[in-house]
Amino acid sequence: MMDSRLSARALDAQLGAWRTREPAYEALADAIRLLCLDNRIAPRTALPAERELAARLGLSRTTVAAAYRSLRASGHIESVRGSGSITQPLGRRDLGRVAGDDASIDLQQASPAAWPGLAAVYAEAAADAPSIIARPGYEVLGRRGLREAVAARYAERGLPTDPSQIMITNGAQSAITLLASLIVSRGDRALLETPTYPHAAEAFARQGARLVGVPVSIGEGWDLERAEHAILRSRPSVLYLMPDFQNPTGASMSLEARIRITELARSVGAIVIVDETTAELGADRVISPAPFAAVAGEESVITLGSLGKTVWGGLRIGWIRTDVDMIRRLTAARPTTDLGTPEFEQAVAERLMPAMPEILAQRSALLREGRDVLMRALRRDVPEWDVPATPGGVAMWMGLGAPRSSALTLAARRRGLLLSAGPRFSVGGGHERHIRVPFTAPAPVLERAAGLLVEAWADVADARWEPGESAPLDAVV
Repeated sequence: MMDSRLSARALDAQLGAWRTREPAYEALADAIRLLCLDNRIAPRTALPAERELAARLGLSRTTVAAAYRSLRASGHIESVRGSGSITQPLGRRDLGRVAGDDASIDLQQASPAAWPGLAAVYAEAAADAPSIIARPGYEVLGRRGLREAVAARYAERGLPTDPSQIMITNGAQSAITLLASLIVSRGDRALLETPTYPHAAEAFARQGARLVGVPVSIGEGWDLERAEHAILRSRPSVLYLMPDFQNPTGASMSLEARIRITELARSVGAIVIVDETTAELGADRVISPAPFAAVAGEESVITLGSLGKTVWGGLRIGWIRTDVDMIRRLTAARPTTDLGTPEFEQAVAERLMPAMPEILAQRSALLREGRDVLMRALRRDVPEWDVPATPGGVAMWMGLGAPRSSALTLAARRRGLLLSAGPRFSVGGGHERHIRVPFTAPAPVLERAAGLLVEAWADVADARWEPGESAPLDAVV
């Protein structure tokens, strides 16, 4: 049974610069594999008919048939009479072999292991279990003590906040999804940075929003001219931004850009959602920047935070900071998706908040060591790459100098290194010339990862690509 059907036009748009090697049928098969592995094509999706896709891509039907045959052989699709070629749920099973699951290095999720002191905090909270389970457990707003602690952290960073302005959520992604469901209607425009956090883009797209991308780069930051044009032309209902140590670039927005983008958003009546999940993750030193809302003005600015990157991804605690009226609207809307955040995790988070200076110091040291290991190894072994000295955040946004990101991701996967290709972070296509490499793993692991990445690059560096693909697609986003 299939869930949906993908048209040839839609698949063509997702494929990007796929003609990176010969034979063409295997290059096409690999490009579709990567879309499946990244979940950009969902399981149980019907692919276009061979004739339809061949016409769209300007290929012979024989070439497309051979690509589908290769995908069937590797278990990525299954041919069903009357339905065509259907993508299959794969999990970690891909390409026939990943260099032993136990030996593989997974850098698809840019999140460090748990803060070393977390187990003791869990034990302390468990000792208080009788008082925790005495509570009703259905608090849509969240535990009062935790909301007070989050509000106090904002005040320390220069943004006076009352606990009534805070809602506790099941991580930042839950907050993004809830806000998207409340703010966005089908056909609305949602403006995001490109590259951006892909799950945010997916949350807005699921609500029927039309996504508009504004470029952000490590060297030049946010393109204000393009931002102004995009906001005034498309008149979005919402802007989603990561202004501090943006994921995946690690860039931070200038004061001028914060003020100007907020002014533009206000002029068209758009709400600005600011994701600060990485804001305090300075690699060279602990940085706790003033919140965006404190600098650009609180009007129409909603701030998101989380303990996922700072403490542990498994501690599903996030929050929304906004005005009281919006909190009331969120409180009314939330029960359609969930009835609150687990009490025990909230009790743990409440105990963690006073320890944030210590936690951030440990995180800074971990990130600095990992970044430096990657930077030294890759600058030495692949001097043709643009390897940035990223000041913070969770990843490096590497410039490859050629549209090889998808091919490199697949070559690395064959060697046991799992990464996400540049197009995964794209809004509107592009970024085949970049790849995200997180530096959140321990330094010895990253040293091994760098070696595997260099070996994988040797597999794809000299592959042929079509002349029309030599210009970066990022420029036309």
